Amino acid sequence: MFIEIHLLQSFAPSNLNRDDTGSPKDCEFGGARRARISSQCLKRSIRKHPAFEHATQVPLAQRTRRMVKLVRERLEAAGKPKEQAERIAAAFVTEYASKLDPRTTGEEKETQTAVLIYISEGELQAITDALLAEWDGLVGIEDKPLADTIAKLARPIVRAHQDVTGAPDIALFGRMLAEKPELGLDAACQVAHALSTHRVTMEMDFYTAVDDLLERDEPGAGMMGVTGYDSACYYRYARIDWDQLVKNLKGDAELARKAVEGFLRASLYAVPSGKQNSHAAFNPPSLALAVVRQDGMAWSLANAFEQPVRPQREGGYVAPSLVALDTYWGALCAAYGQESLQAVAALRCFAGEAELPHLAGSLVVGEAAWRQTVLDALRNGG
Repeated sequence: MFIEIHLLQSFAPSNLNRDDTGSPKDCEFGGARRARISSQCLKRSIRKHPAFEHATQVPLAQRTRRMVKLVRERLEAAGKPKEQAERIAAAFVTEYASKLDPRTTGEEKETQTAVLIYISEGELQAITDALLAEWDGLVGIEDKPLADTIAKLARPIVRAHQDVTGAPDIALFGRMLAEKPELGLDAACQVAHALSTHRVTMEMDFYTAVDDLLERDEPGAGMMGVTGYDSACYYRYARIDWDQLVKNLKGDAELARKAVEGFLRASLYAVPSGKQNSHAAFNPPSLALAVVRQDGMAWSLANAFEQPVRPQREGGYVAPSLVALDTYWGALCAAYGQESLQAVAALRCFAGEAELPHLAGSLVVGEAAWRQTVLDALRNGG
């Protein structure tokens, strides 16, 4: 079974996701320049939103190069000396996950791994317990024997977390470690880059800052600069493989349902944080469409906007985007049928005029009903 989420979300002038020049990300689609928000940006916004952890009731995993610090702090909390804890933690992390970055090792430096590690609270606790259980035998041996001993200690923990996890965010978004492929995990969720439904041209903001202690007769600004921004109605798409999610979570269907609920909530609430202090573009979606299907055929609705929508005579892109999405949805249903659709729920938050004949029968009132439609379908079909 698969859950698909389609969102139309119009943001006021903003720079939510920047490229290497500091400008809003964009791309070409359908022969027109579009505003874009990367999938990585969207996934982090969803994962870090409090609604996700609140729904799952499981601590978020941490993506960091400072895994040595995480293990060391737990050993210190158990009463172990800092220097010994640092040495043992560094040796274990090297065997368990990744080589250390040589630029970060040595006195008065914070030891870091060569790559980012996505590590769950359950793994950290298992590692801490294993090290504490063998502590007396670890602290007194030289580096080479220590590495051999820790390698043996790490193997059962690696096996226990091979192809499974207790962290819903890792189960959804997956994990890849080149040095430890056995700790890799196939993502249960795919997230597309958000694209504007219409043609977009970046605009420039020339700004100045005033020096508060400037003398009255002293001309000029304390600082000035230029930054890019745009405004757009975005189409967002994500897809969850329910069976893969349950498998990743060791067969715990109830935790998988909580993960889906957290993902649904956070998808509605989360907004990328880029330049928000300058723009405060906190605009909720105008339409949220959730689909639960039995087969593996995926329906991204991005091609509803392959021909850029044009604003209405009075202006505005949301209404024509709604109409384009509804029309394309109807065309897909007519061409491929609806037999595999377990549930369809559309949540509309747009007061303007936009007829949605193909989605009219799926409209629900309130986000709670929208989420519940998906969760009920999972319980009935999963």
